[in-house]
Amino acid sequence: MSAHGVGQLQRDVSAEGLLAPGRSVVVLYSGGRDSTCLLDLATRIAGASSVSALHVNYGLRDAADADERHCRGLCERLGVELSVHRPRRPRPTGGPASTPAGNLQAWARKERYLAATGLAGKRHAEIAAGHTATDQVETILYRLASSPSRRALLGMRSREGLVVRPLLAFTREQTAAYCSARGLAWREDASNESDVFARGRIRRRLVPELERAHPAAQANVLALAEILRAEAEVLDELVDQVLRDRSEIPLARLRALPPALRRLVVQRLADEAAGAPAAGAARRADEIAGLADHGTKALDLPHGVRATAEQGMVRFGRTPLSGHRNHIN
Repeated sequence: MSAHGVGQLQRDVSAEGLLAPGRSVVVLYSGGRDSTCLLDLATRIAGASSVSALHVNYGLRDAADADERHCRGLCERLGVELSVHRPRRPRPTGGPASTPAGNLQAWARKERYLAATGLAGKRHAEIAAGHTATDQVETILYRLASSPSRRALLGMRSREGLVVRPLLAFTREQTAAYCSARGLAWREDASNESDVFARGRIRRRLVPELERAHPAAQANVLALAEILRAEAEVLDELVDQVLRDRSEIPLARLRALPPALRRLVVQRLADEAAGAPAAGAARRADEIAGLADHGTKALDLPHGVRATAEQGMVRFGRTPLSGHRNHIN
């Protein structure tokens, strides 16, 4: 990448508005190419005094401490304050630490974002993650295989709450070219190429096979996700029209809705009750619509959500700790 290319990438990221001069941001900094590119761009756009970095040293790899030293070195060079979080890996009760791969990734993600949220709260900052268009493709393909939800195909958004993803329009090759042009070294995580994790298998096996089937495979996946996100906005408007800011709906009205819209309404109410995506709630929409109009009946849904039908109305809330699945009063 030439100096012009570096400048153009910076201008494109700046134009997106996810990083801005003087706006405080905590960069999730692993030391890899993507987060290195992001950290450098953040300092150039927001200013070093507005940027802080968080590195999580899980201590799971032999190179973990070397990664941390590398991150400290670049942060000193850029004039960015670095915070390091060293979580203790949980051990199963009564046995050795043998966390399954999927659970290990979930634990690592939870620790990373908990630490970042705490740091961002102290600094009144947003959290910047270095996810790229390449990551987006892998995420969509993984969700396509692992979830029957339409929402799974929407991919990651450039802004979700406190989290911003300024590099989501750029590929992993572009971030590497940026770092090389800027003279920024990065660390390679060998586990990214391992078959232990599903993401690694998708990266090493599935994506190349799809590209052999069609050279524009990745671009087509991204284009489809963009179309689905635009259509999701239309569907959200339909749900808004049905609910009109209410947190409950008459059972008769729910039954009268087309099945697809009924599922969307149930999913929205369940998400709001859970305070987060309550995946799988929509699949129970017909059961909920079938609850009796008289008396009080309750149906427990995934993610600690309970649908309660009372006097012809159904509302959603949290499942009481003493509740039982498919509890009926």
